[in-house]
Amino acid sequence: MKKKRELAESQKAISNNKDDLPTEAFTETDMLLMWNKFAQRLSDSGKKIMATYMQINDPVLAKDGFTIQLELPNEGSKVDFDNNKLDLLGYLRGKLHNHDIVIETHVNEKISKKHAFTPQEKYERLKAINPAIELLRKAFDLDIG
Repeated sequence: MKKKRELAESQKAISNNKDDLPTEAFTETDMLLMWNKFAQRLSDSGKKIMATYMQINDPVLAKDGFTIQLELPNEGSKVDFDNNKLDLLGYLRGKLHNHDIVIETHVNEKISKKHAFTPQEKYERLKAINPAIELLRKAFDLDIG
């Protein structure tokens, strides 16, 4: 009985503290930066499967401002990602100062990772991420090849 009471009190304390946790707004760019840093950290530490799931497709920030949506290519990768996303969720909540963040995964069988092999493909990929790179290329009269 005593342990039950202690457990109930500790859970009550946790729920009270939840109201004190930060819920700052953040942008999709901030989220993508932290997402990619965590993926790199996973890759460096040998957890390449989870890092690959994170890099298959860029996640999207929903209109509510705290739901991160990620599309994965099959149900197996979705289950594996969902089973291992707690560390990612903790990292994002801490770095982005928002403890309301949730990650939703969806299966889209048509997704295939597009690899950039040639310099032109790599440049087009970078330009898709940040269109300002075209201004730099023109300003410094750089070629792509």
